[in-house]
Amino acid sequence: MVKVLIALTSYNEQFYADGAKTGVFVIEALHPFNFYKEQGCEVDFVSENGKFGWDEHSMIPDFLSGKDKEDFEDKNSAFNQALSKTKSAAEVNASDYQVFFASAGHGTLFDYPKAAGLQKIASEIYAQNGVVAAVCHGPAIFDGMVDKATNKPLIEGKSITGFTDVGEVVLGVDTLMKEKKLSSIEDIAKKYNAKYLAPIGPWDDFSVADGRIVTGVNPASATSTAKRSLQVLEAAK
Repeated sequence: MVKVLIALTSYNEQFYADGAKTGVFVIEALHPFNFYKEQGCEVDFVSENGKFGWDEHSMIPDFLSGKDKEDFEDKNSAFNQALSKTKSAAEVNASDYQVFFASAGHGTLFDYPKAAGLQKIASEIYAQNGVVAAVCHGPAIFDGMVDKATNKPLIEGKSITGFTDVGEVVLGVDTLMKEKKLSSIEDIAKKYNAKYLAPIGPWDDFSVADGRIVTGVNPASATSTAKRSLQVLEAAK
C-alpha cells in the first residue's frame, strides 16, 4: 500500500484586505485526500507544528459546494477523521511514506519556506525514490529545500508550475504580498533557476512532472496533481 503524507500550512492569520484569514485552502487538501483514498492509499496529514486553520476565502460557495461541502462539514467523514490526527513534523518518520504532497493556501507563503521539519521530511522521501508533489502555493515548500544527493536546491534546473503572478493580480493580493515581502511561486522558480511553466489561463487545470517532482497550478489542479504523483511513483519503481 502506498502511504501519502499531505502537508498543511500552520499559518492562520488575517491576510486579505477584507480582514479574512488565510490558512489551508480547503479543496487543495480535500481533493487530493479523497483521490488518494479512492486509489487505496493510506493518507496522513502533517503540519510543521501539528496545528492548522482554514483559509476563509476557500470556504465560499465558489470553491466549496456539493459533495465537497458535505465532506468538509461531516465530522465523521474520512477527511475530518484524518485531520483530527494531524501530526507535527517532529512526529513523522519519512521512511514510512512514498509521496509527500504539499497542499496550499496563501498561508504557505509565510511558513513553508521556514518549515525546516516539513522540508526535511520531503527531501528524505525524495531521497528514498519517492515523489514530492505540490499544488498552487504549495511549491513554496521548495524555497530552501535541498536535494540530499547533490546538496543543491531540489528544483534547480527542473520544470515546475504553481499559482501564477497573473492570478495574484486577479485576486488583488499582489500588493499585499509585496508589502509582506512574500515570494510568489514564479519568484521562487527564478530564485532557484527552475523553469516555470504557465497554464494558458490562471484557472485552468494544469499540472506537470519533472522526474519525481510534480506540481499543479491552482485549486482546479489539486486532483490532477495527486493523480500524476501516483503515475510518477509507479514509473519510478
